[in-house]
Amino acid sequence: MKFILVFPCFLAAVFLGGCARKEATGGQGSARGGSLREQKQPVEVTQVARMDLSETLNVVGSVAPNESAELRAEISGLVRGIFFEEGQPVVKDKVLLKIDDSELRAQLAQAEARYQLTDLSLQRAENLRQSQSTTLAEYDRAKSEFASAKADLAVLNLRLEKTEIKAPFDGIVGARALSPGDYVTSQTSITSIDDLSRLKIEFQVPERFLAKVRPGTRFVVTSSSLERGKQVHGEVYFVSSVIDRSTRSSAVKGMLIEPPPSLKPGMFANIEVVLEVREKVLAVPEGSILTTTNGTTLILAKEVNGETVAEFVPIRLGLRSRGLVEVTALKGELAENSRIVASGVGSLILFPGAKLQPRPLKEDFRF
Repeated sequence: MKFILVFPCFLAAVFLGGCARKEATGGQGSARGGSLREQKQPVEVTQVARMDLSETLNVVGSVAPNESAELRAEISGLVRGIFFEEGQPVVKDKVLLKIDDSELRAQLAQAEARYQLTDLSLQRAENLRQSQSTTLAEYDRAKSEFASAKADLAVLNLRLEKTEIKAPFDGIVGARALSPGDYVTSQTSITSIDDLSRLKIEFQVPERFLAKVRPGTRFVVTSSSLERGKQVHGEVYFVSSVIDRSTRSSAVKGMLIEPPPSLKPGMFANIEVVLEVREKVLAVPEGSILTTTNGTTLILAKEVNGETVAEFVPIRLGLRSRGLVEVTALKGELAENSRIVASGVGSLILFPGAKLQPRPLKEDFRF
């Protein structure tokens, strides 16, 4: 009987104690909530900027000369003279190499004699034809022999010209692969010549970006051979109409504008192609974007009754470039020079109406 009386009393005491603790805890929670609304949250702020944003593509390319040719002889023969210095500039039509032409000159003298003879024979045949002293067949034969002799003379003169290897354009000659006395054929490489007055660059563009690359598209080139921070600008002049099946990309060529002497053909280069430029858009740092299940938001630092409070503005994102994002307000006001919380928005305890203590954004993160 004593056990039955004590047990209900114990339950009652436990219940009353629990209620007292719950009451005390509720009071402390509401007090913390009130203090949280009253305290000011230090935040770094910056202003919404209106600027031009560029969509860019970074690829790798190779520098190429404006023109490049490997010189070979069109006829076979012995090399009688080499008239260029390796690595030196030459002008167009300068004779670089001479092939022995003694046999061709003997043939040319023979052809000239035959040409003169057929010319005299044709003149006599014309005079006799006018006086009806010769047949038409003899006149035609003299005319044909003259034409044949004239053609033979032209062929020999042309072959004689080919004994001189000339520079096809102004440029820098490379190393020579032979010496006087060597025998050359049409397969023998004599030297190379490169026109470095302008430099080109060749690179590949993936098919997904190809619609935005066309003749006139601008790009910027950087290379380890250039001075630190130095860039070379260029412009696309050729876009292939065919996409490579193995790489799903298309060949693109551009012309460099005023390249420095340190940039050489064959060098590796990094290329930043400007695909699109969005003019006069509202831009904010990427760190100021708050993304939640409800969407994407900016936190404005707004002045209300002499205090700075947080205002949440839903936005739509646009182009991203160099740590900046194009934004458009879906609700509320967002204008140039509006102050926004610039960093750490995902880790700060912020809510609409929260009091803020604005601080300038660190120099390293400004734009």
